Amino acid sequence: MDELDHKIIQLLAENARMPVKDIAQRVSLTSPAVSSRIHRLEQEGVIGGYTVILRHPGAPARVEALISVLVDAATRASFLAMMEEEPQVLQCFRVTGSYNFIVKVSCPDIDALEHLLTRMQKMGSTNTQIILNTQLDRALMPD
Repeated sequence: MDELDHKIIQLLAENARMPVKDIAQRVSLTSPAVSSRIHRLEQEGVIGGYTVILRHPGAPARVEALISVLVDAATRASFLAMMEEEPQVLQCFRVTGSYNFIVKVSCPDIDALEHLLTRMQKMGSTNTQIILNTQLDRALMPD
């Protein structure tokens, strides 16, 4: 990847719907050249996809949290199956350290979070941090 690829990725990270024509103007290339680069980056797996982040104006605030979970090897498969089936689970990371998973959840309220925690604690120990706000949300940071 060269500097132009990084600029294109940064522009797409800021606005995945930015027209190729606009990207081309900002990086001083033709539209076909930008399209070719984007296609190559997709084929190489550098661009893994595009997403829509839904915001519901007027909807009640949700409780988001990071839950560190320690499960033993015998419980791991059951725990992962539970994570797959639980719609409030946004992400589940296998990590090193004192816990072996970190789970990001989004619950409609604190009672739903408590219920989910109770279910998870049947499988292992947990440590929870409630997310107060997001200071920075960078989906992709170019090198």
